[in-house]
Amino acid sequence: MDTSPPGRPDVVPQLQLHIPAHPAPDETPDFREVPRFPAGTVERPDIATPAQATHPLAYQLIRVLDDDSTPVGAWDPKLDAETMRRGLRAMMLTRAYDDRMFRQQRQGKISFYMKCTGEEAIGVGQAFALAPDDMVFTTYRQQGLLIARDWSLLDMMCECYSNSQDRQKGRQLPVLYSSKEAAFFTISGNLATQYPQAVGWAMASAYKGDHRIAAAWTGEGSTAEPDFHHALTFASVYRAPVILNIVNNQWAISSHQEIAGGEVATFAARAIGFGLACLRVDGNDFLAVYAATRWAADRARANHGATLIELFTYRVAPHSTSDDPSRYRPENEWQNWPYGDPIERLSRHLVQLGEWSPERHAQLESELIDEVREIGRKAESYGTQENGPHWSAKTMFEDVFKEVPDHLRRQRQELGV
Repeated sequence: MDTSPPGRPDVVPQLQLHIPAHPAPDETPDFREVPRFPAGTVERPDIATPAQATHPLAYQLIRVLDDDSTPVGAWDPKLDAETMRRGLRAMMLTRAYDDRMFRQQRQGKISFYMKCTGEEAIGVGQAFALAPDDMVFTTYRQQGLLIARDWSLLDMMCECYSNSQDRQKGRQLPVLYSSKEAAFFTISGNLATQYPQAVGWAMASAYKGDHRIAAAWTGEGSTAEPDFHHALTFASVYRAPVILNIVNNQWAISSHQEIAGGEVATFAARAIGFGLACLRVDGNDFLAVYAATRWAADRARANHGATLIELFTYRVAPHSTSDDPSRYRPENEWQNWPYGDPIERLSRHLVQLGEWSPERHAQLESELIDEVREIGRKAESYGTQENGPHWSAKTMFEDVFKEVPDHLRRQRQELGV
């Protein structure tokens, strides 16, 4: 008599848990798991194309610059040489700024810092594609967007130092910038919060009949957060004029992108279930980043709805100054990234056009390092975390309520400030 439960075979195979593998720190990385997409092969649909027609693009990769740094294909934005030189300069300035502030943290002058090395084409390229007054809700790795919008490096440094000229009065963690004038919403250290904020802002802009759109950024690991999915629902239902960017830099601190779901599907494919338009872009290709962002921005302004963009890149630096990546990935892994360095790729393209040279590149690099150094000295003259001066404790009670409530007034009196 068969006594096995209904639907269960006599011989039951042992279940096995699948854990995505990644090279250990002592292994030689080769990125064999990263598909090699040729440049110039992805179609460029009309901005009015129904969202569903873009869904195959979630499994491709928009690339403009090929392996010889030649622009090819329908996504080539055909930018003039001067615009590309400005983009190159902004990326190089971002890297010089990052390098200095990282060293300042190591010297104890600031408490914390986060670099965007290898990701400069994202912040800068997208800034060039958006209008200056489009509202941006970034993470802590889009400092290039502020720099490309010509925001003051001195102001950014003072925020990191929490010194006497810090407009946020020392109440924010370093690198959590904010600028109403630059249409740059206050950064939150908790990722994915930016998504519902941007969608809500975009909905309000559309409701008022304004002309400005919004853009938000998050990392691939944060696509698991509820905020991410709530935002996509609202963006889809109300056709919010917003660009939702996922920066897939392969690492969510020490968790590889495969742990976040990147092994079985792309992050651009998250849009499919919500009926949103989607693109997947080589995040180390300045021209591709610009072109895809401009396409999504034009689509949003024409009231065709939101676009989800996965920016495929690599985080060269540690997650932050509190991180030691040698504990979870090969030390030289970044050198093997198959899609190269964004600054080198754009520089080579300009050289190829006869609009740049290695000598001019080296000269500009030296000039920008000197510029950042001089601005840094001025910022330090207003104080550092190490030496002060620091904001008074009484400022913690300011800028929150128009009229300070009685219980906070009593607390301030008890502190004697």
